[in-house]
This record gives sequence, C-alpha cells and structure tokens, in this order.
Amino acid sequence: MCKHILNAQVSIRAPCCKQWYDCSECHTEAQTHPLAKTTEMAFICKKCKKAFRKDMSMYEESDEYCPHCDNHYVIDAKTPHAVVGVQGEDARVDARMLKDDRVKQIHQRSIFDDDDFSDKIG
Repeated sequence: MCKHILNAQVSIRAPCCKQWYDCSECHTEAQTHPLAKTTEMAFICKKCKKAFRKDMSMYEESDEYCPHCDNHYVIDAKTPHAVVGVQGEDARVDARMLKDDRVKQIHQRSIFDDDDFSDKIG
C-alpha cells in the first residue's frame, strides 16, 4: 500500500534493483541508489494481480488499460494532504459541539442586539 499515491492501480518493477514498488517515492525511501530510467516497464495490475510489460517509447492511449482485465491504471493520482478539523470530546459523551439544524435554536439575548437596546446605547 503506497502512502504517497492513495489510488495506485499498478505496482512498477524498478529496472535497477528488480524490486516492485507502487511509486518512485517508495523506491527512493527504500533504496540508497537512484531509480534507473528505461523505456520498457514491467507492471503488476492490483485488480487482477497479473504482470505485463509496456514499451514507453511507443505508448498510445490504448496502453492505459491492463491487457488482462481492462483496468484503467493511468488515472489522476490522489495524494494525501493535511485537513484542518475540529477536535473535541467524544460526541457520545459531550454533544455541545454538535448543532442540529432541524431543531429551532433558542435565541440568546445579548447586549449587542440593537433591536432591544437601540435607545439605551449611545
């Protein structure tokens, strides 16, 4: 499972060390040597678990699919990114952070409400 590309459809065999990786960053983290470049690449489809080769010098649009199961493996990569979220207590214990929009909220009076105190504030 690749932590760099969340929706990786194939594993790629590195031509330099003959090991399988989900992406080039996984190879960089695991090995000390740089990734060798080649025109013929070996893949393993993660859907049907079968290996196949592609010549990248004559790559066509039809080569974006696994030859065994027609899985479309050339797709936009989904990379993990940080998400800002609200942390609080468990909602089952303390539900003050939850707001139900179906229930009419009770209006709290405030000194900043100008309709009640318009004559009293300067």
